[in-house]
Amino acid sequence: MPREILKYPHPVLAQRAKEITEITPELRKLAEEMAEAMYAKRGIGLAAPQVGECCRLIAVDVSGPDERTDLKFFVNPVIVSKEGQVTDEEGCLSVVNFRAKVTRAEKVKVKAKDLDGNEVEVDADGILAVCLQHEIDHLDGVLFIDHISRLKRALYDGKIKKWQKSGKQA
Repeated sequence: MPREILKYPHPVLAQRAKEITEITPELRKLAEEMAEAMYAKRGIGLAAPQVGECCRLIAVDVSGPDERTDLKFFVNPVIVSKEGQVTDEEGCLSVVNFRAKVTRAEKVKVKAKDLDGNEVEVDADGILAVCLQHEIDHLDGVLFIDHISRLKRALYDGKIKKWQKSGKQA
């Protein structure tokens, strides 16, 4: 059974994740569990805090959601350069029943380690660039709804409160 994905406004989602100092068998198991949870919910990216682990690990597979051929894990990812701007609609497995337009860099260069401890560098554009920025934001306690207007955010927060009062799961 896949790990549960935490939902906004869970406090772990607002925390800065800790650096990973060692690639362990437990970290590899977490990565597998993250991929399983991401695929089960038809996502294209997932950060460790979304499954309750406050460490700097992300899983990305933008080949999905129907095809799954390009799974990548990034340990301690850092955006080292950004270029251009693009605005597109985003959603999030932790922010239920809500999508909004977000402006991000059009191209990014990300440095990280893979699960073997090797340094990796990725030049990304398109959906991969957006996905990497979205997931790295999670590691800093930032959700895509932190990038939208105050009015749209207030409306969404109002819906969340209503769902919580009624006991309904969004």
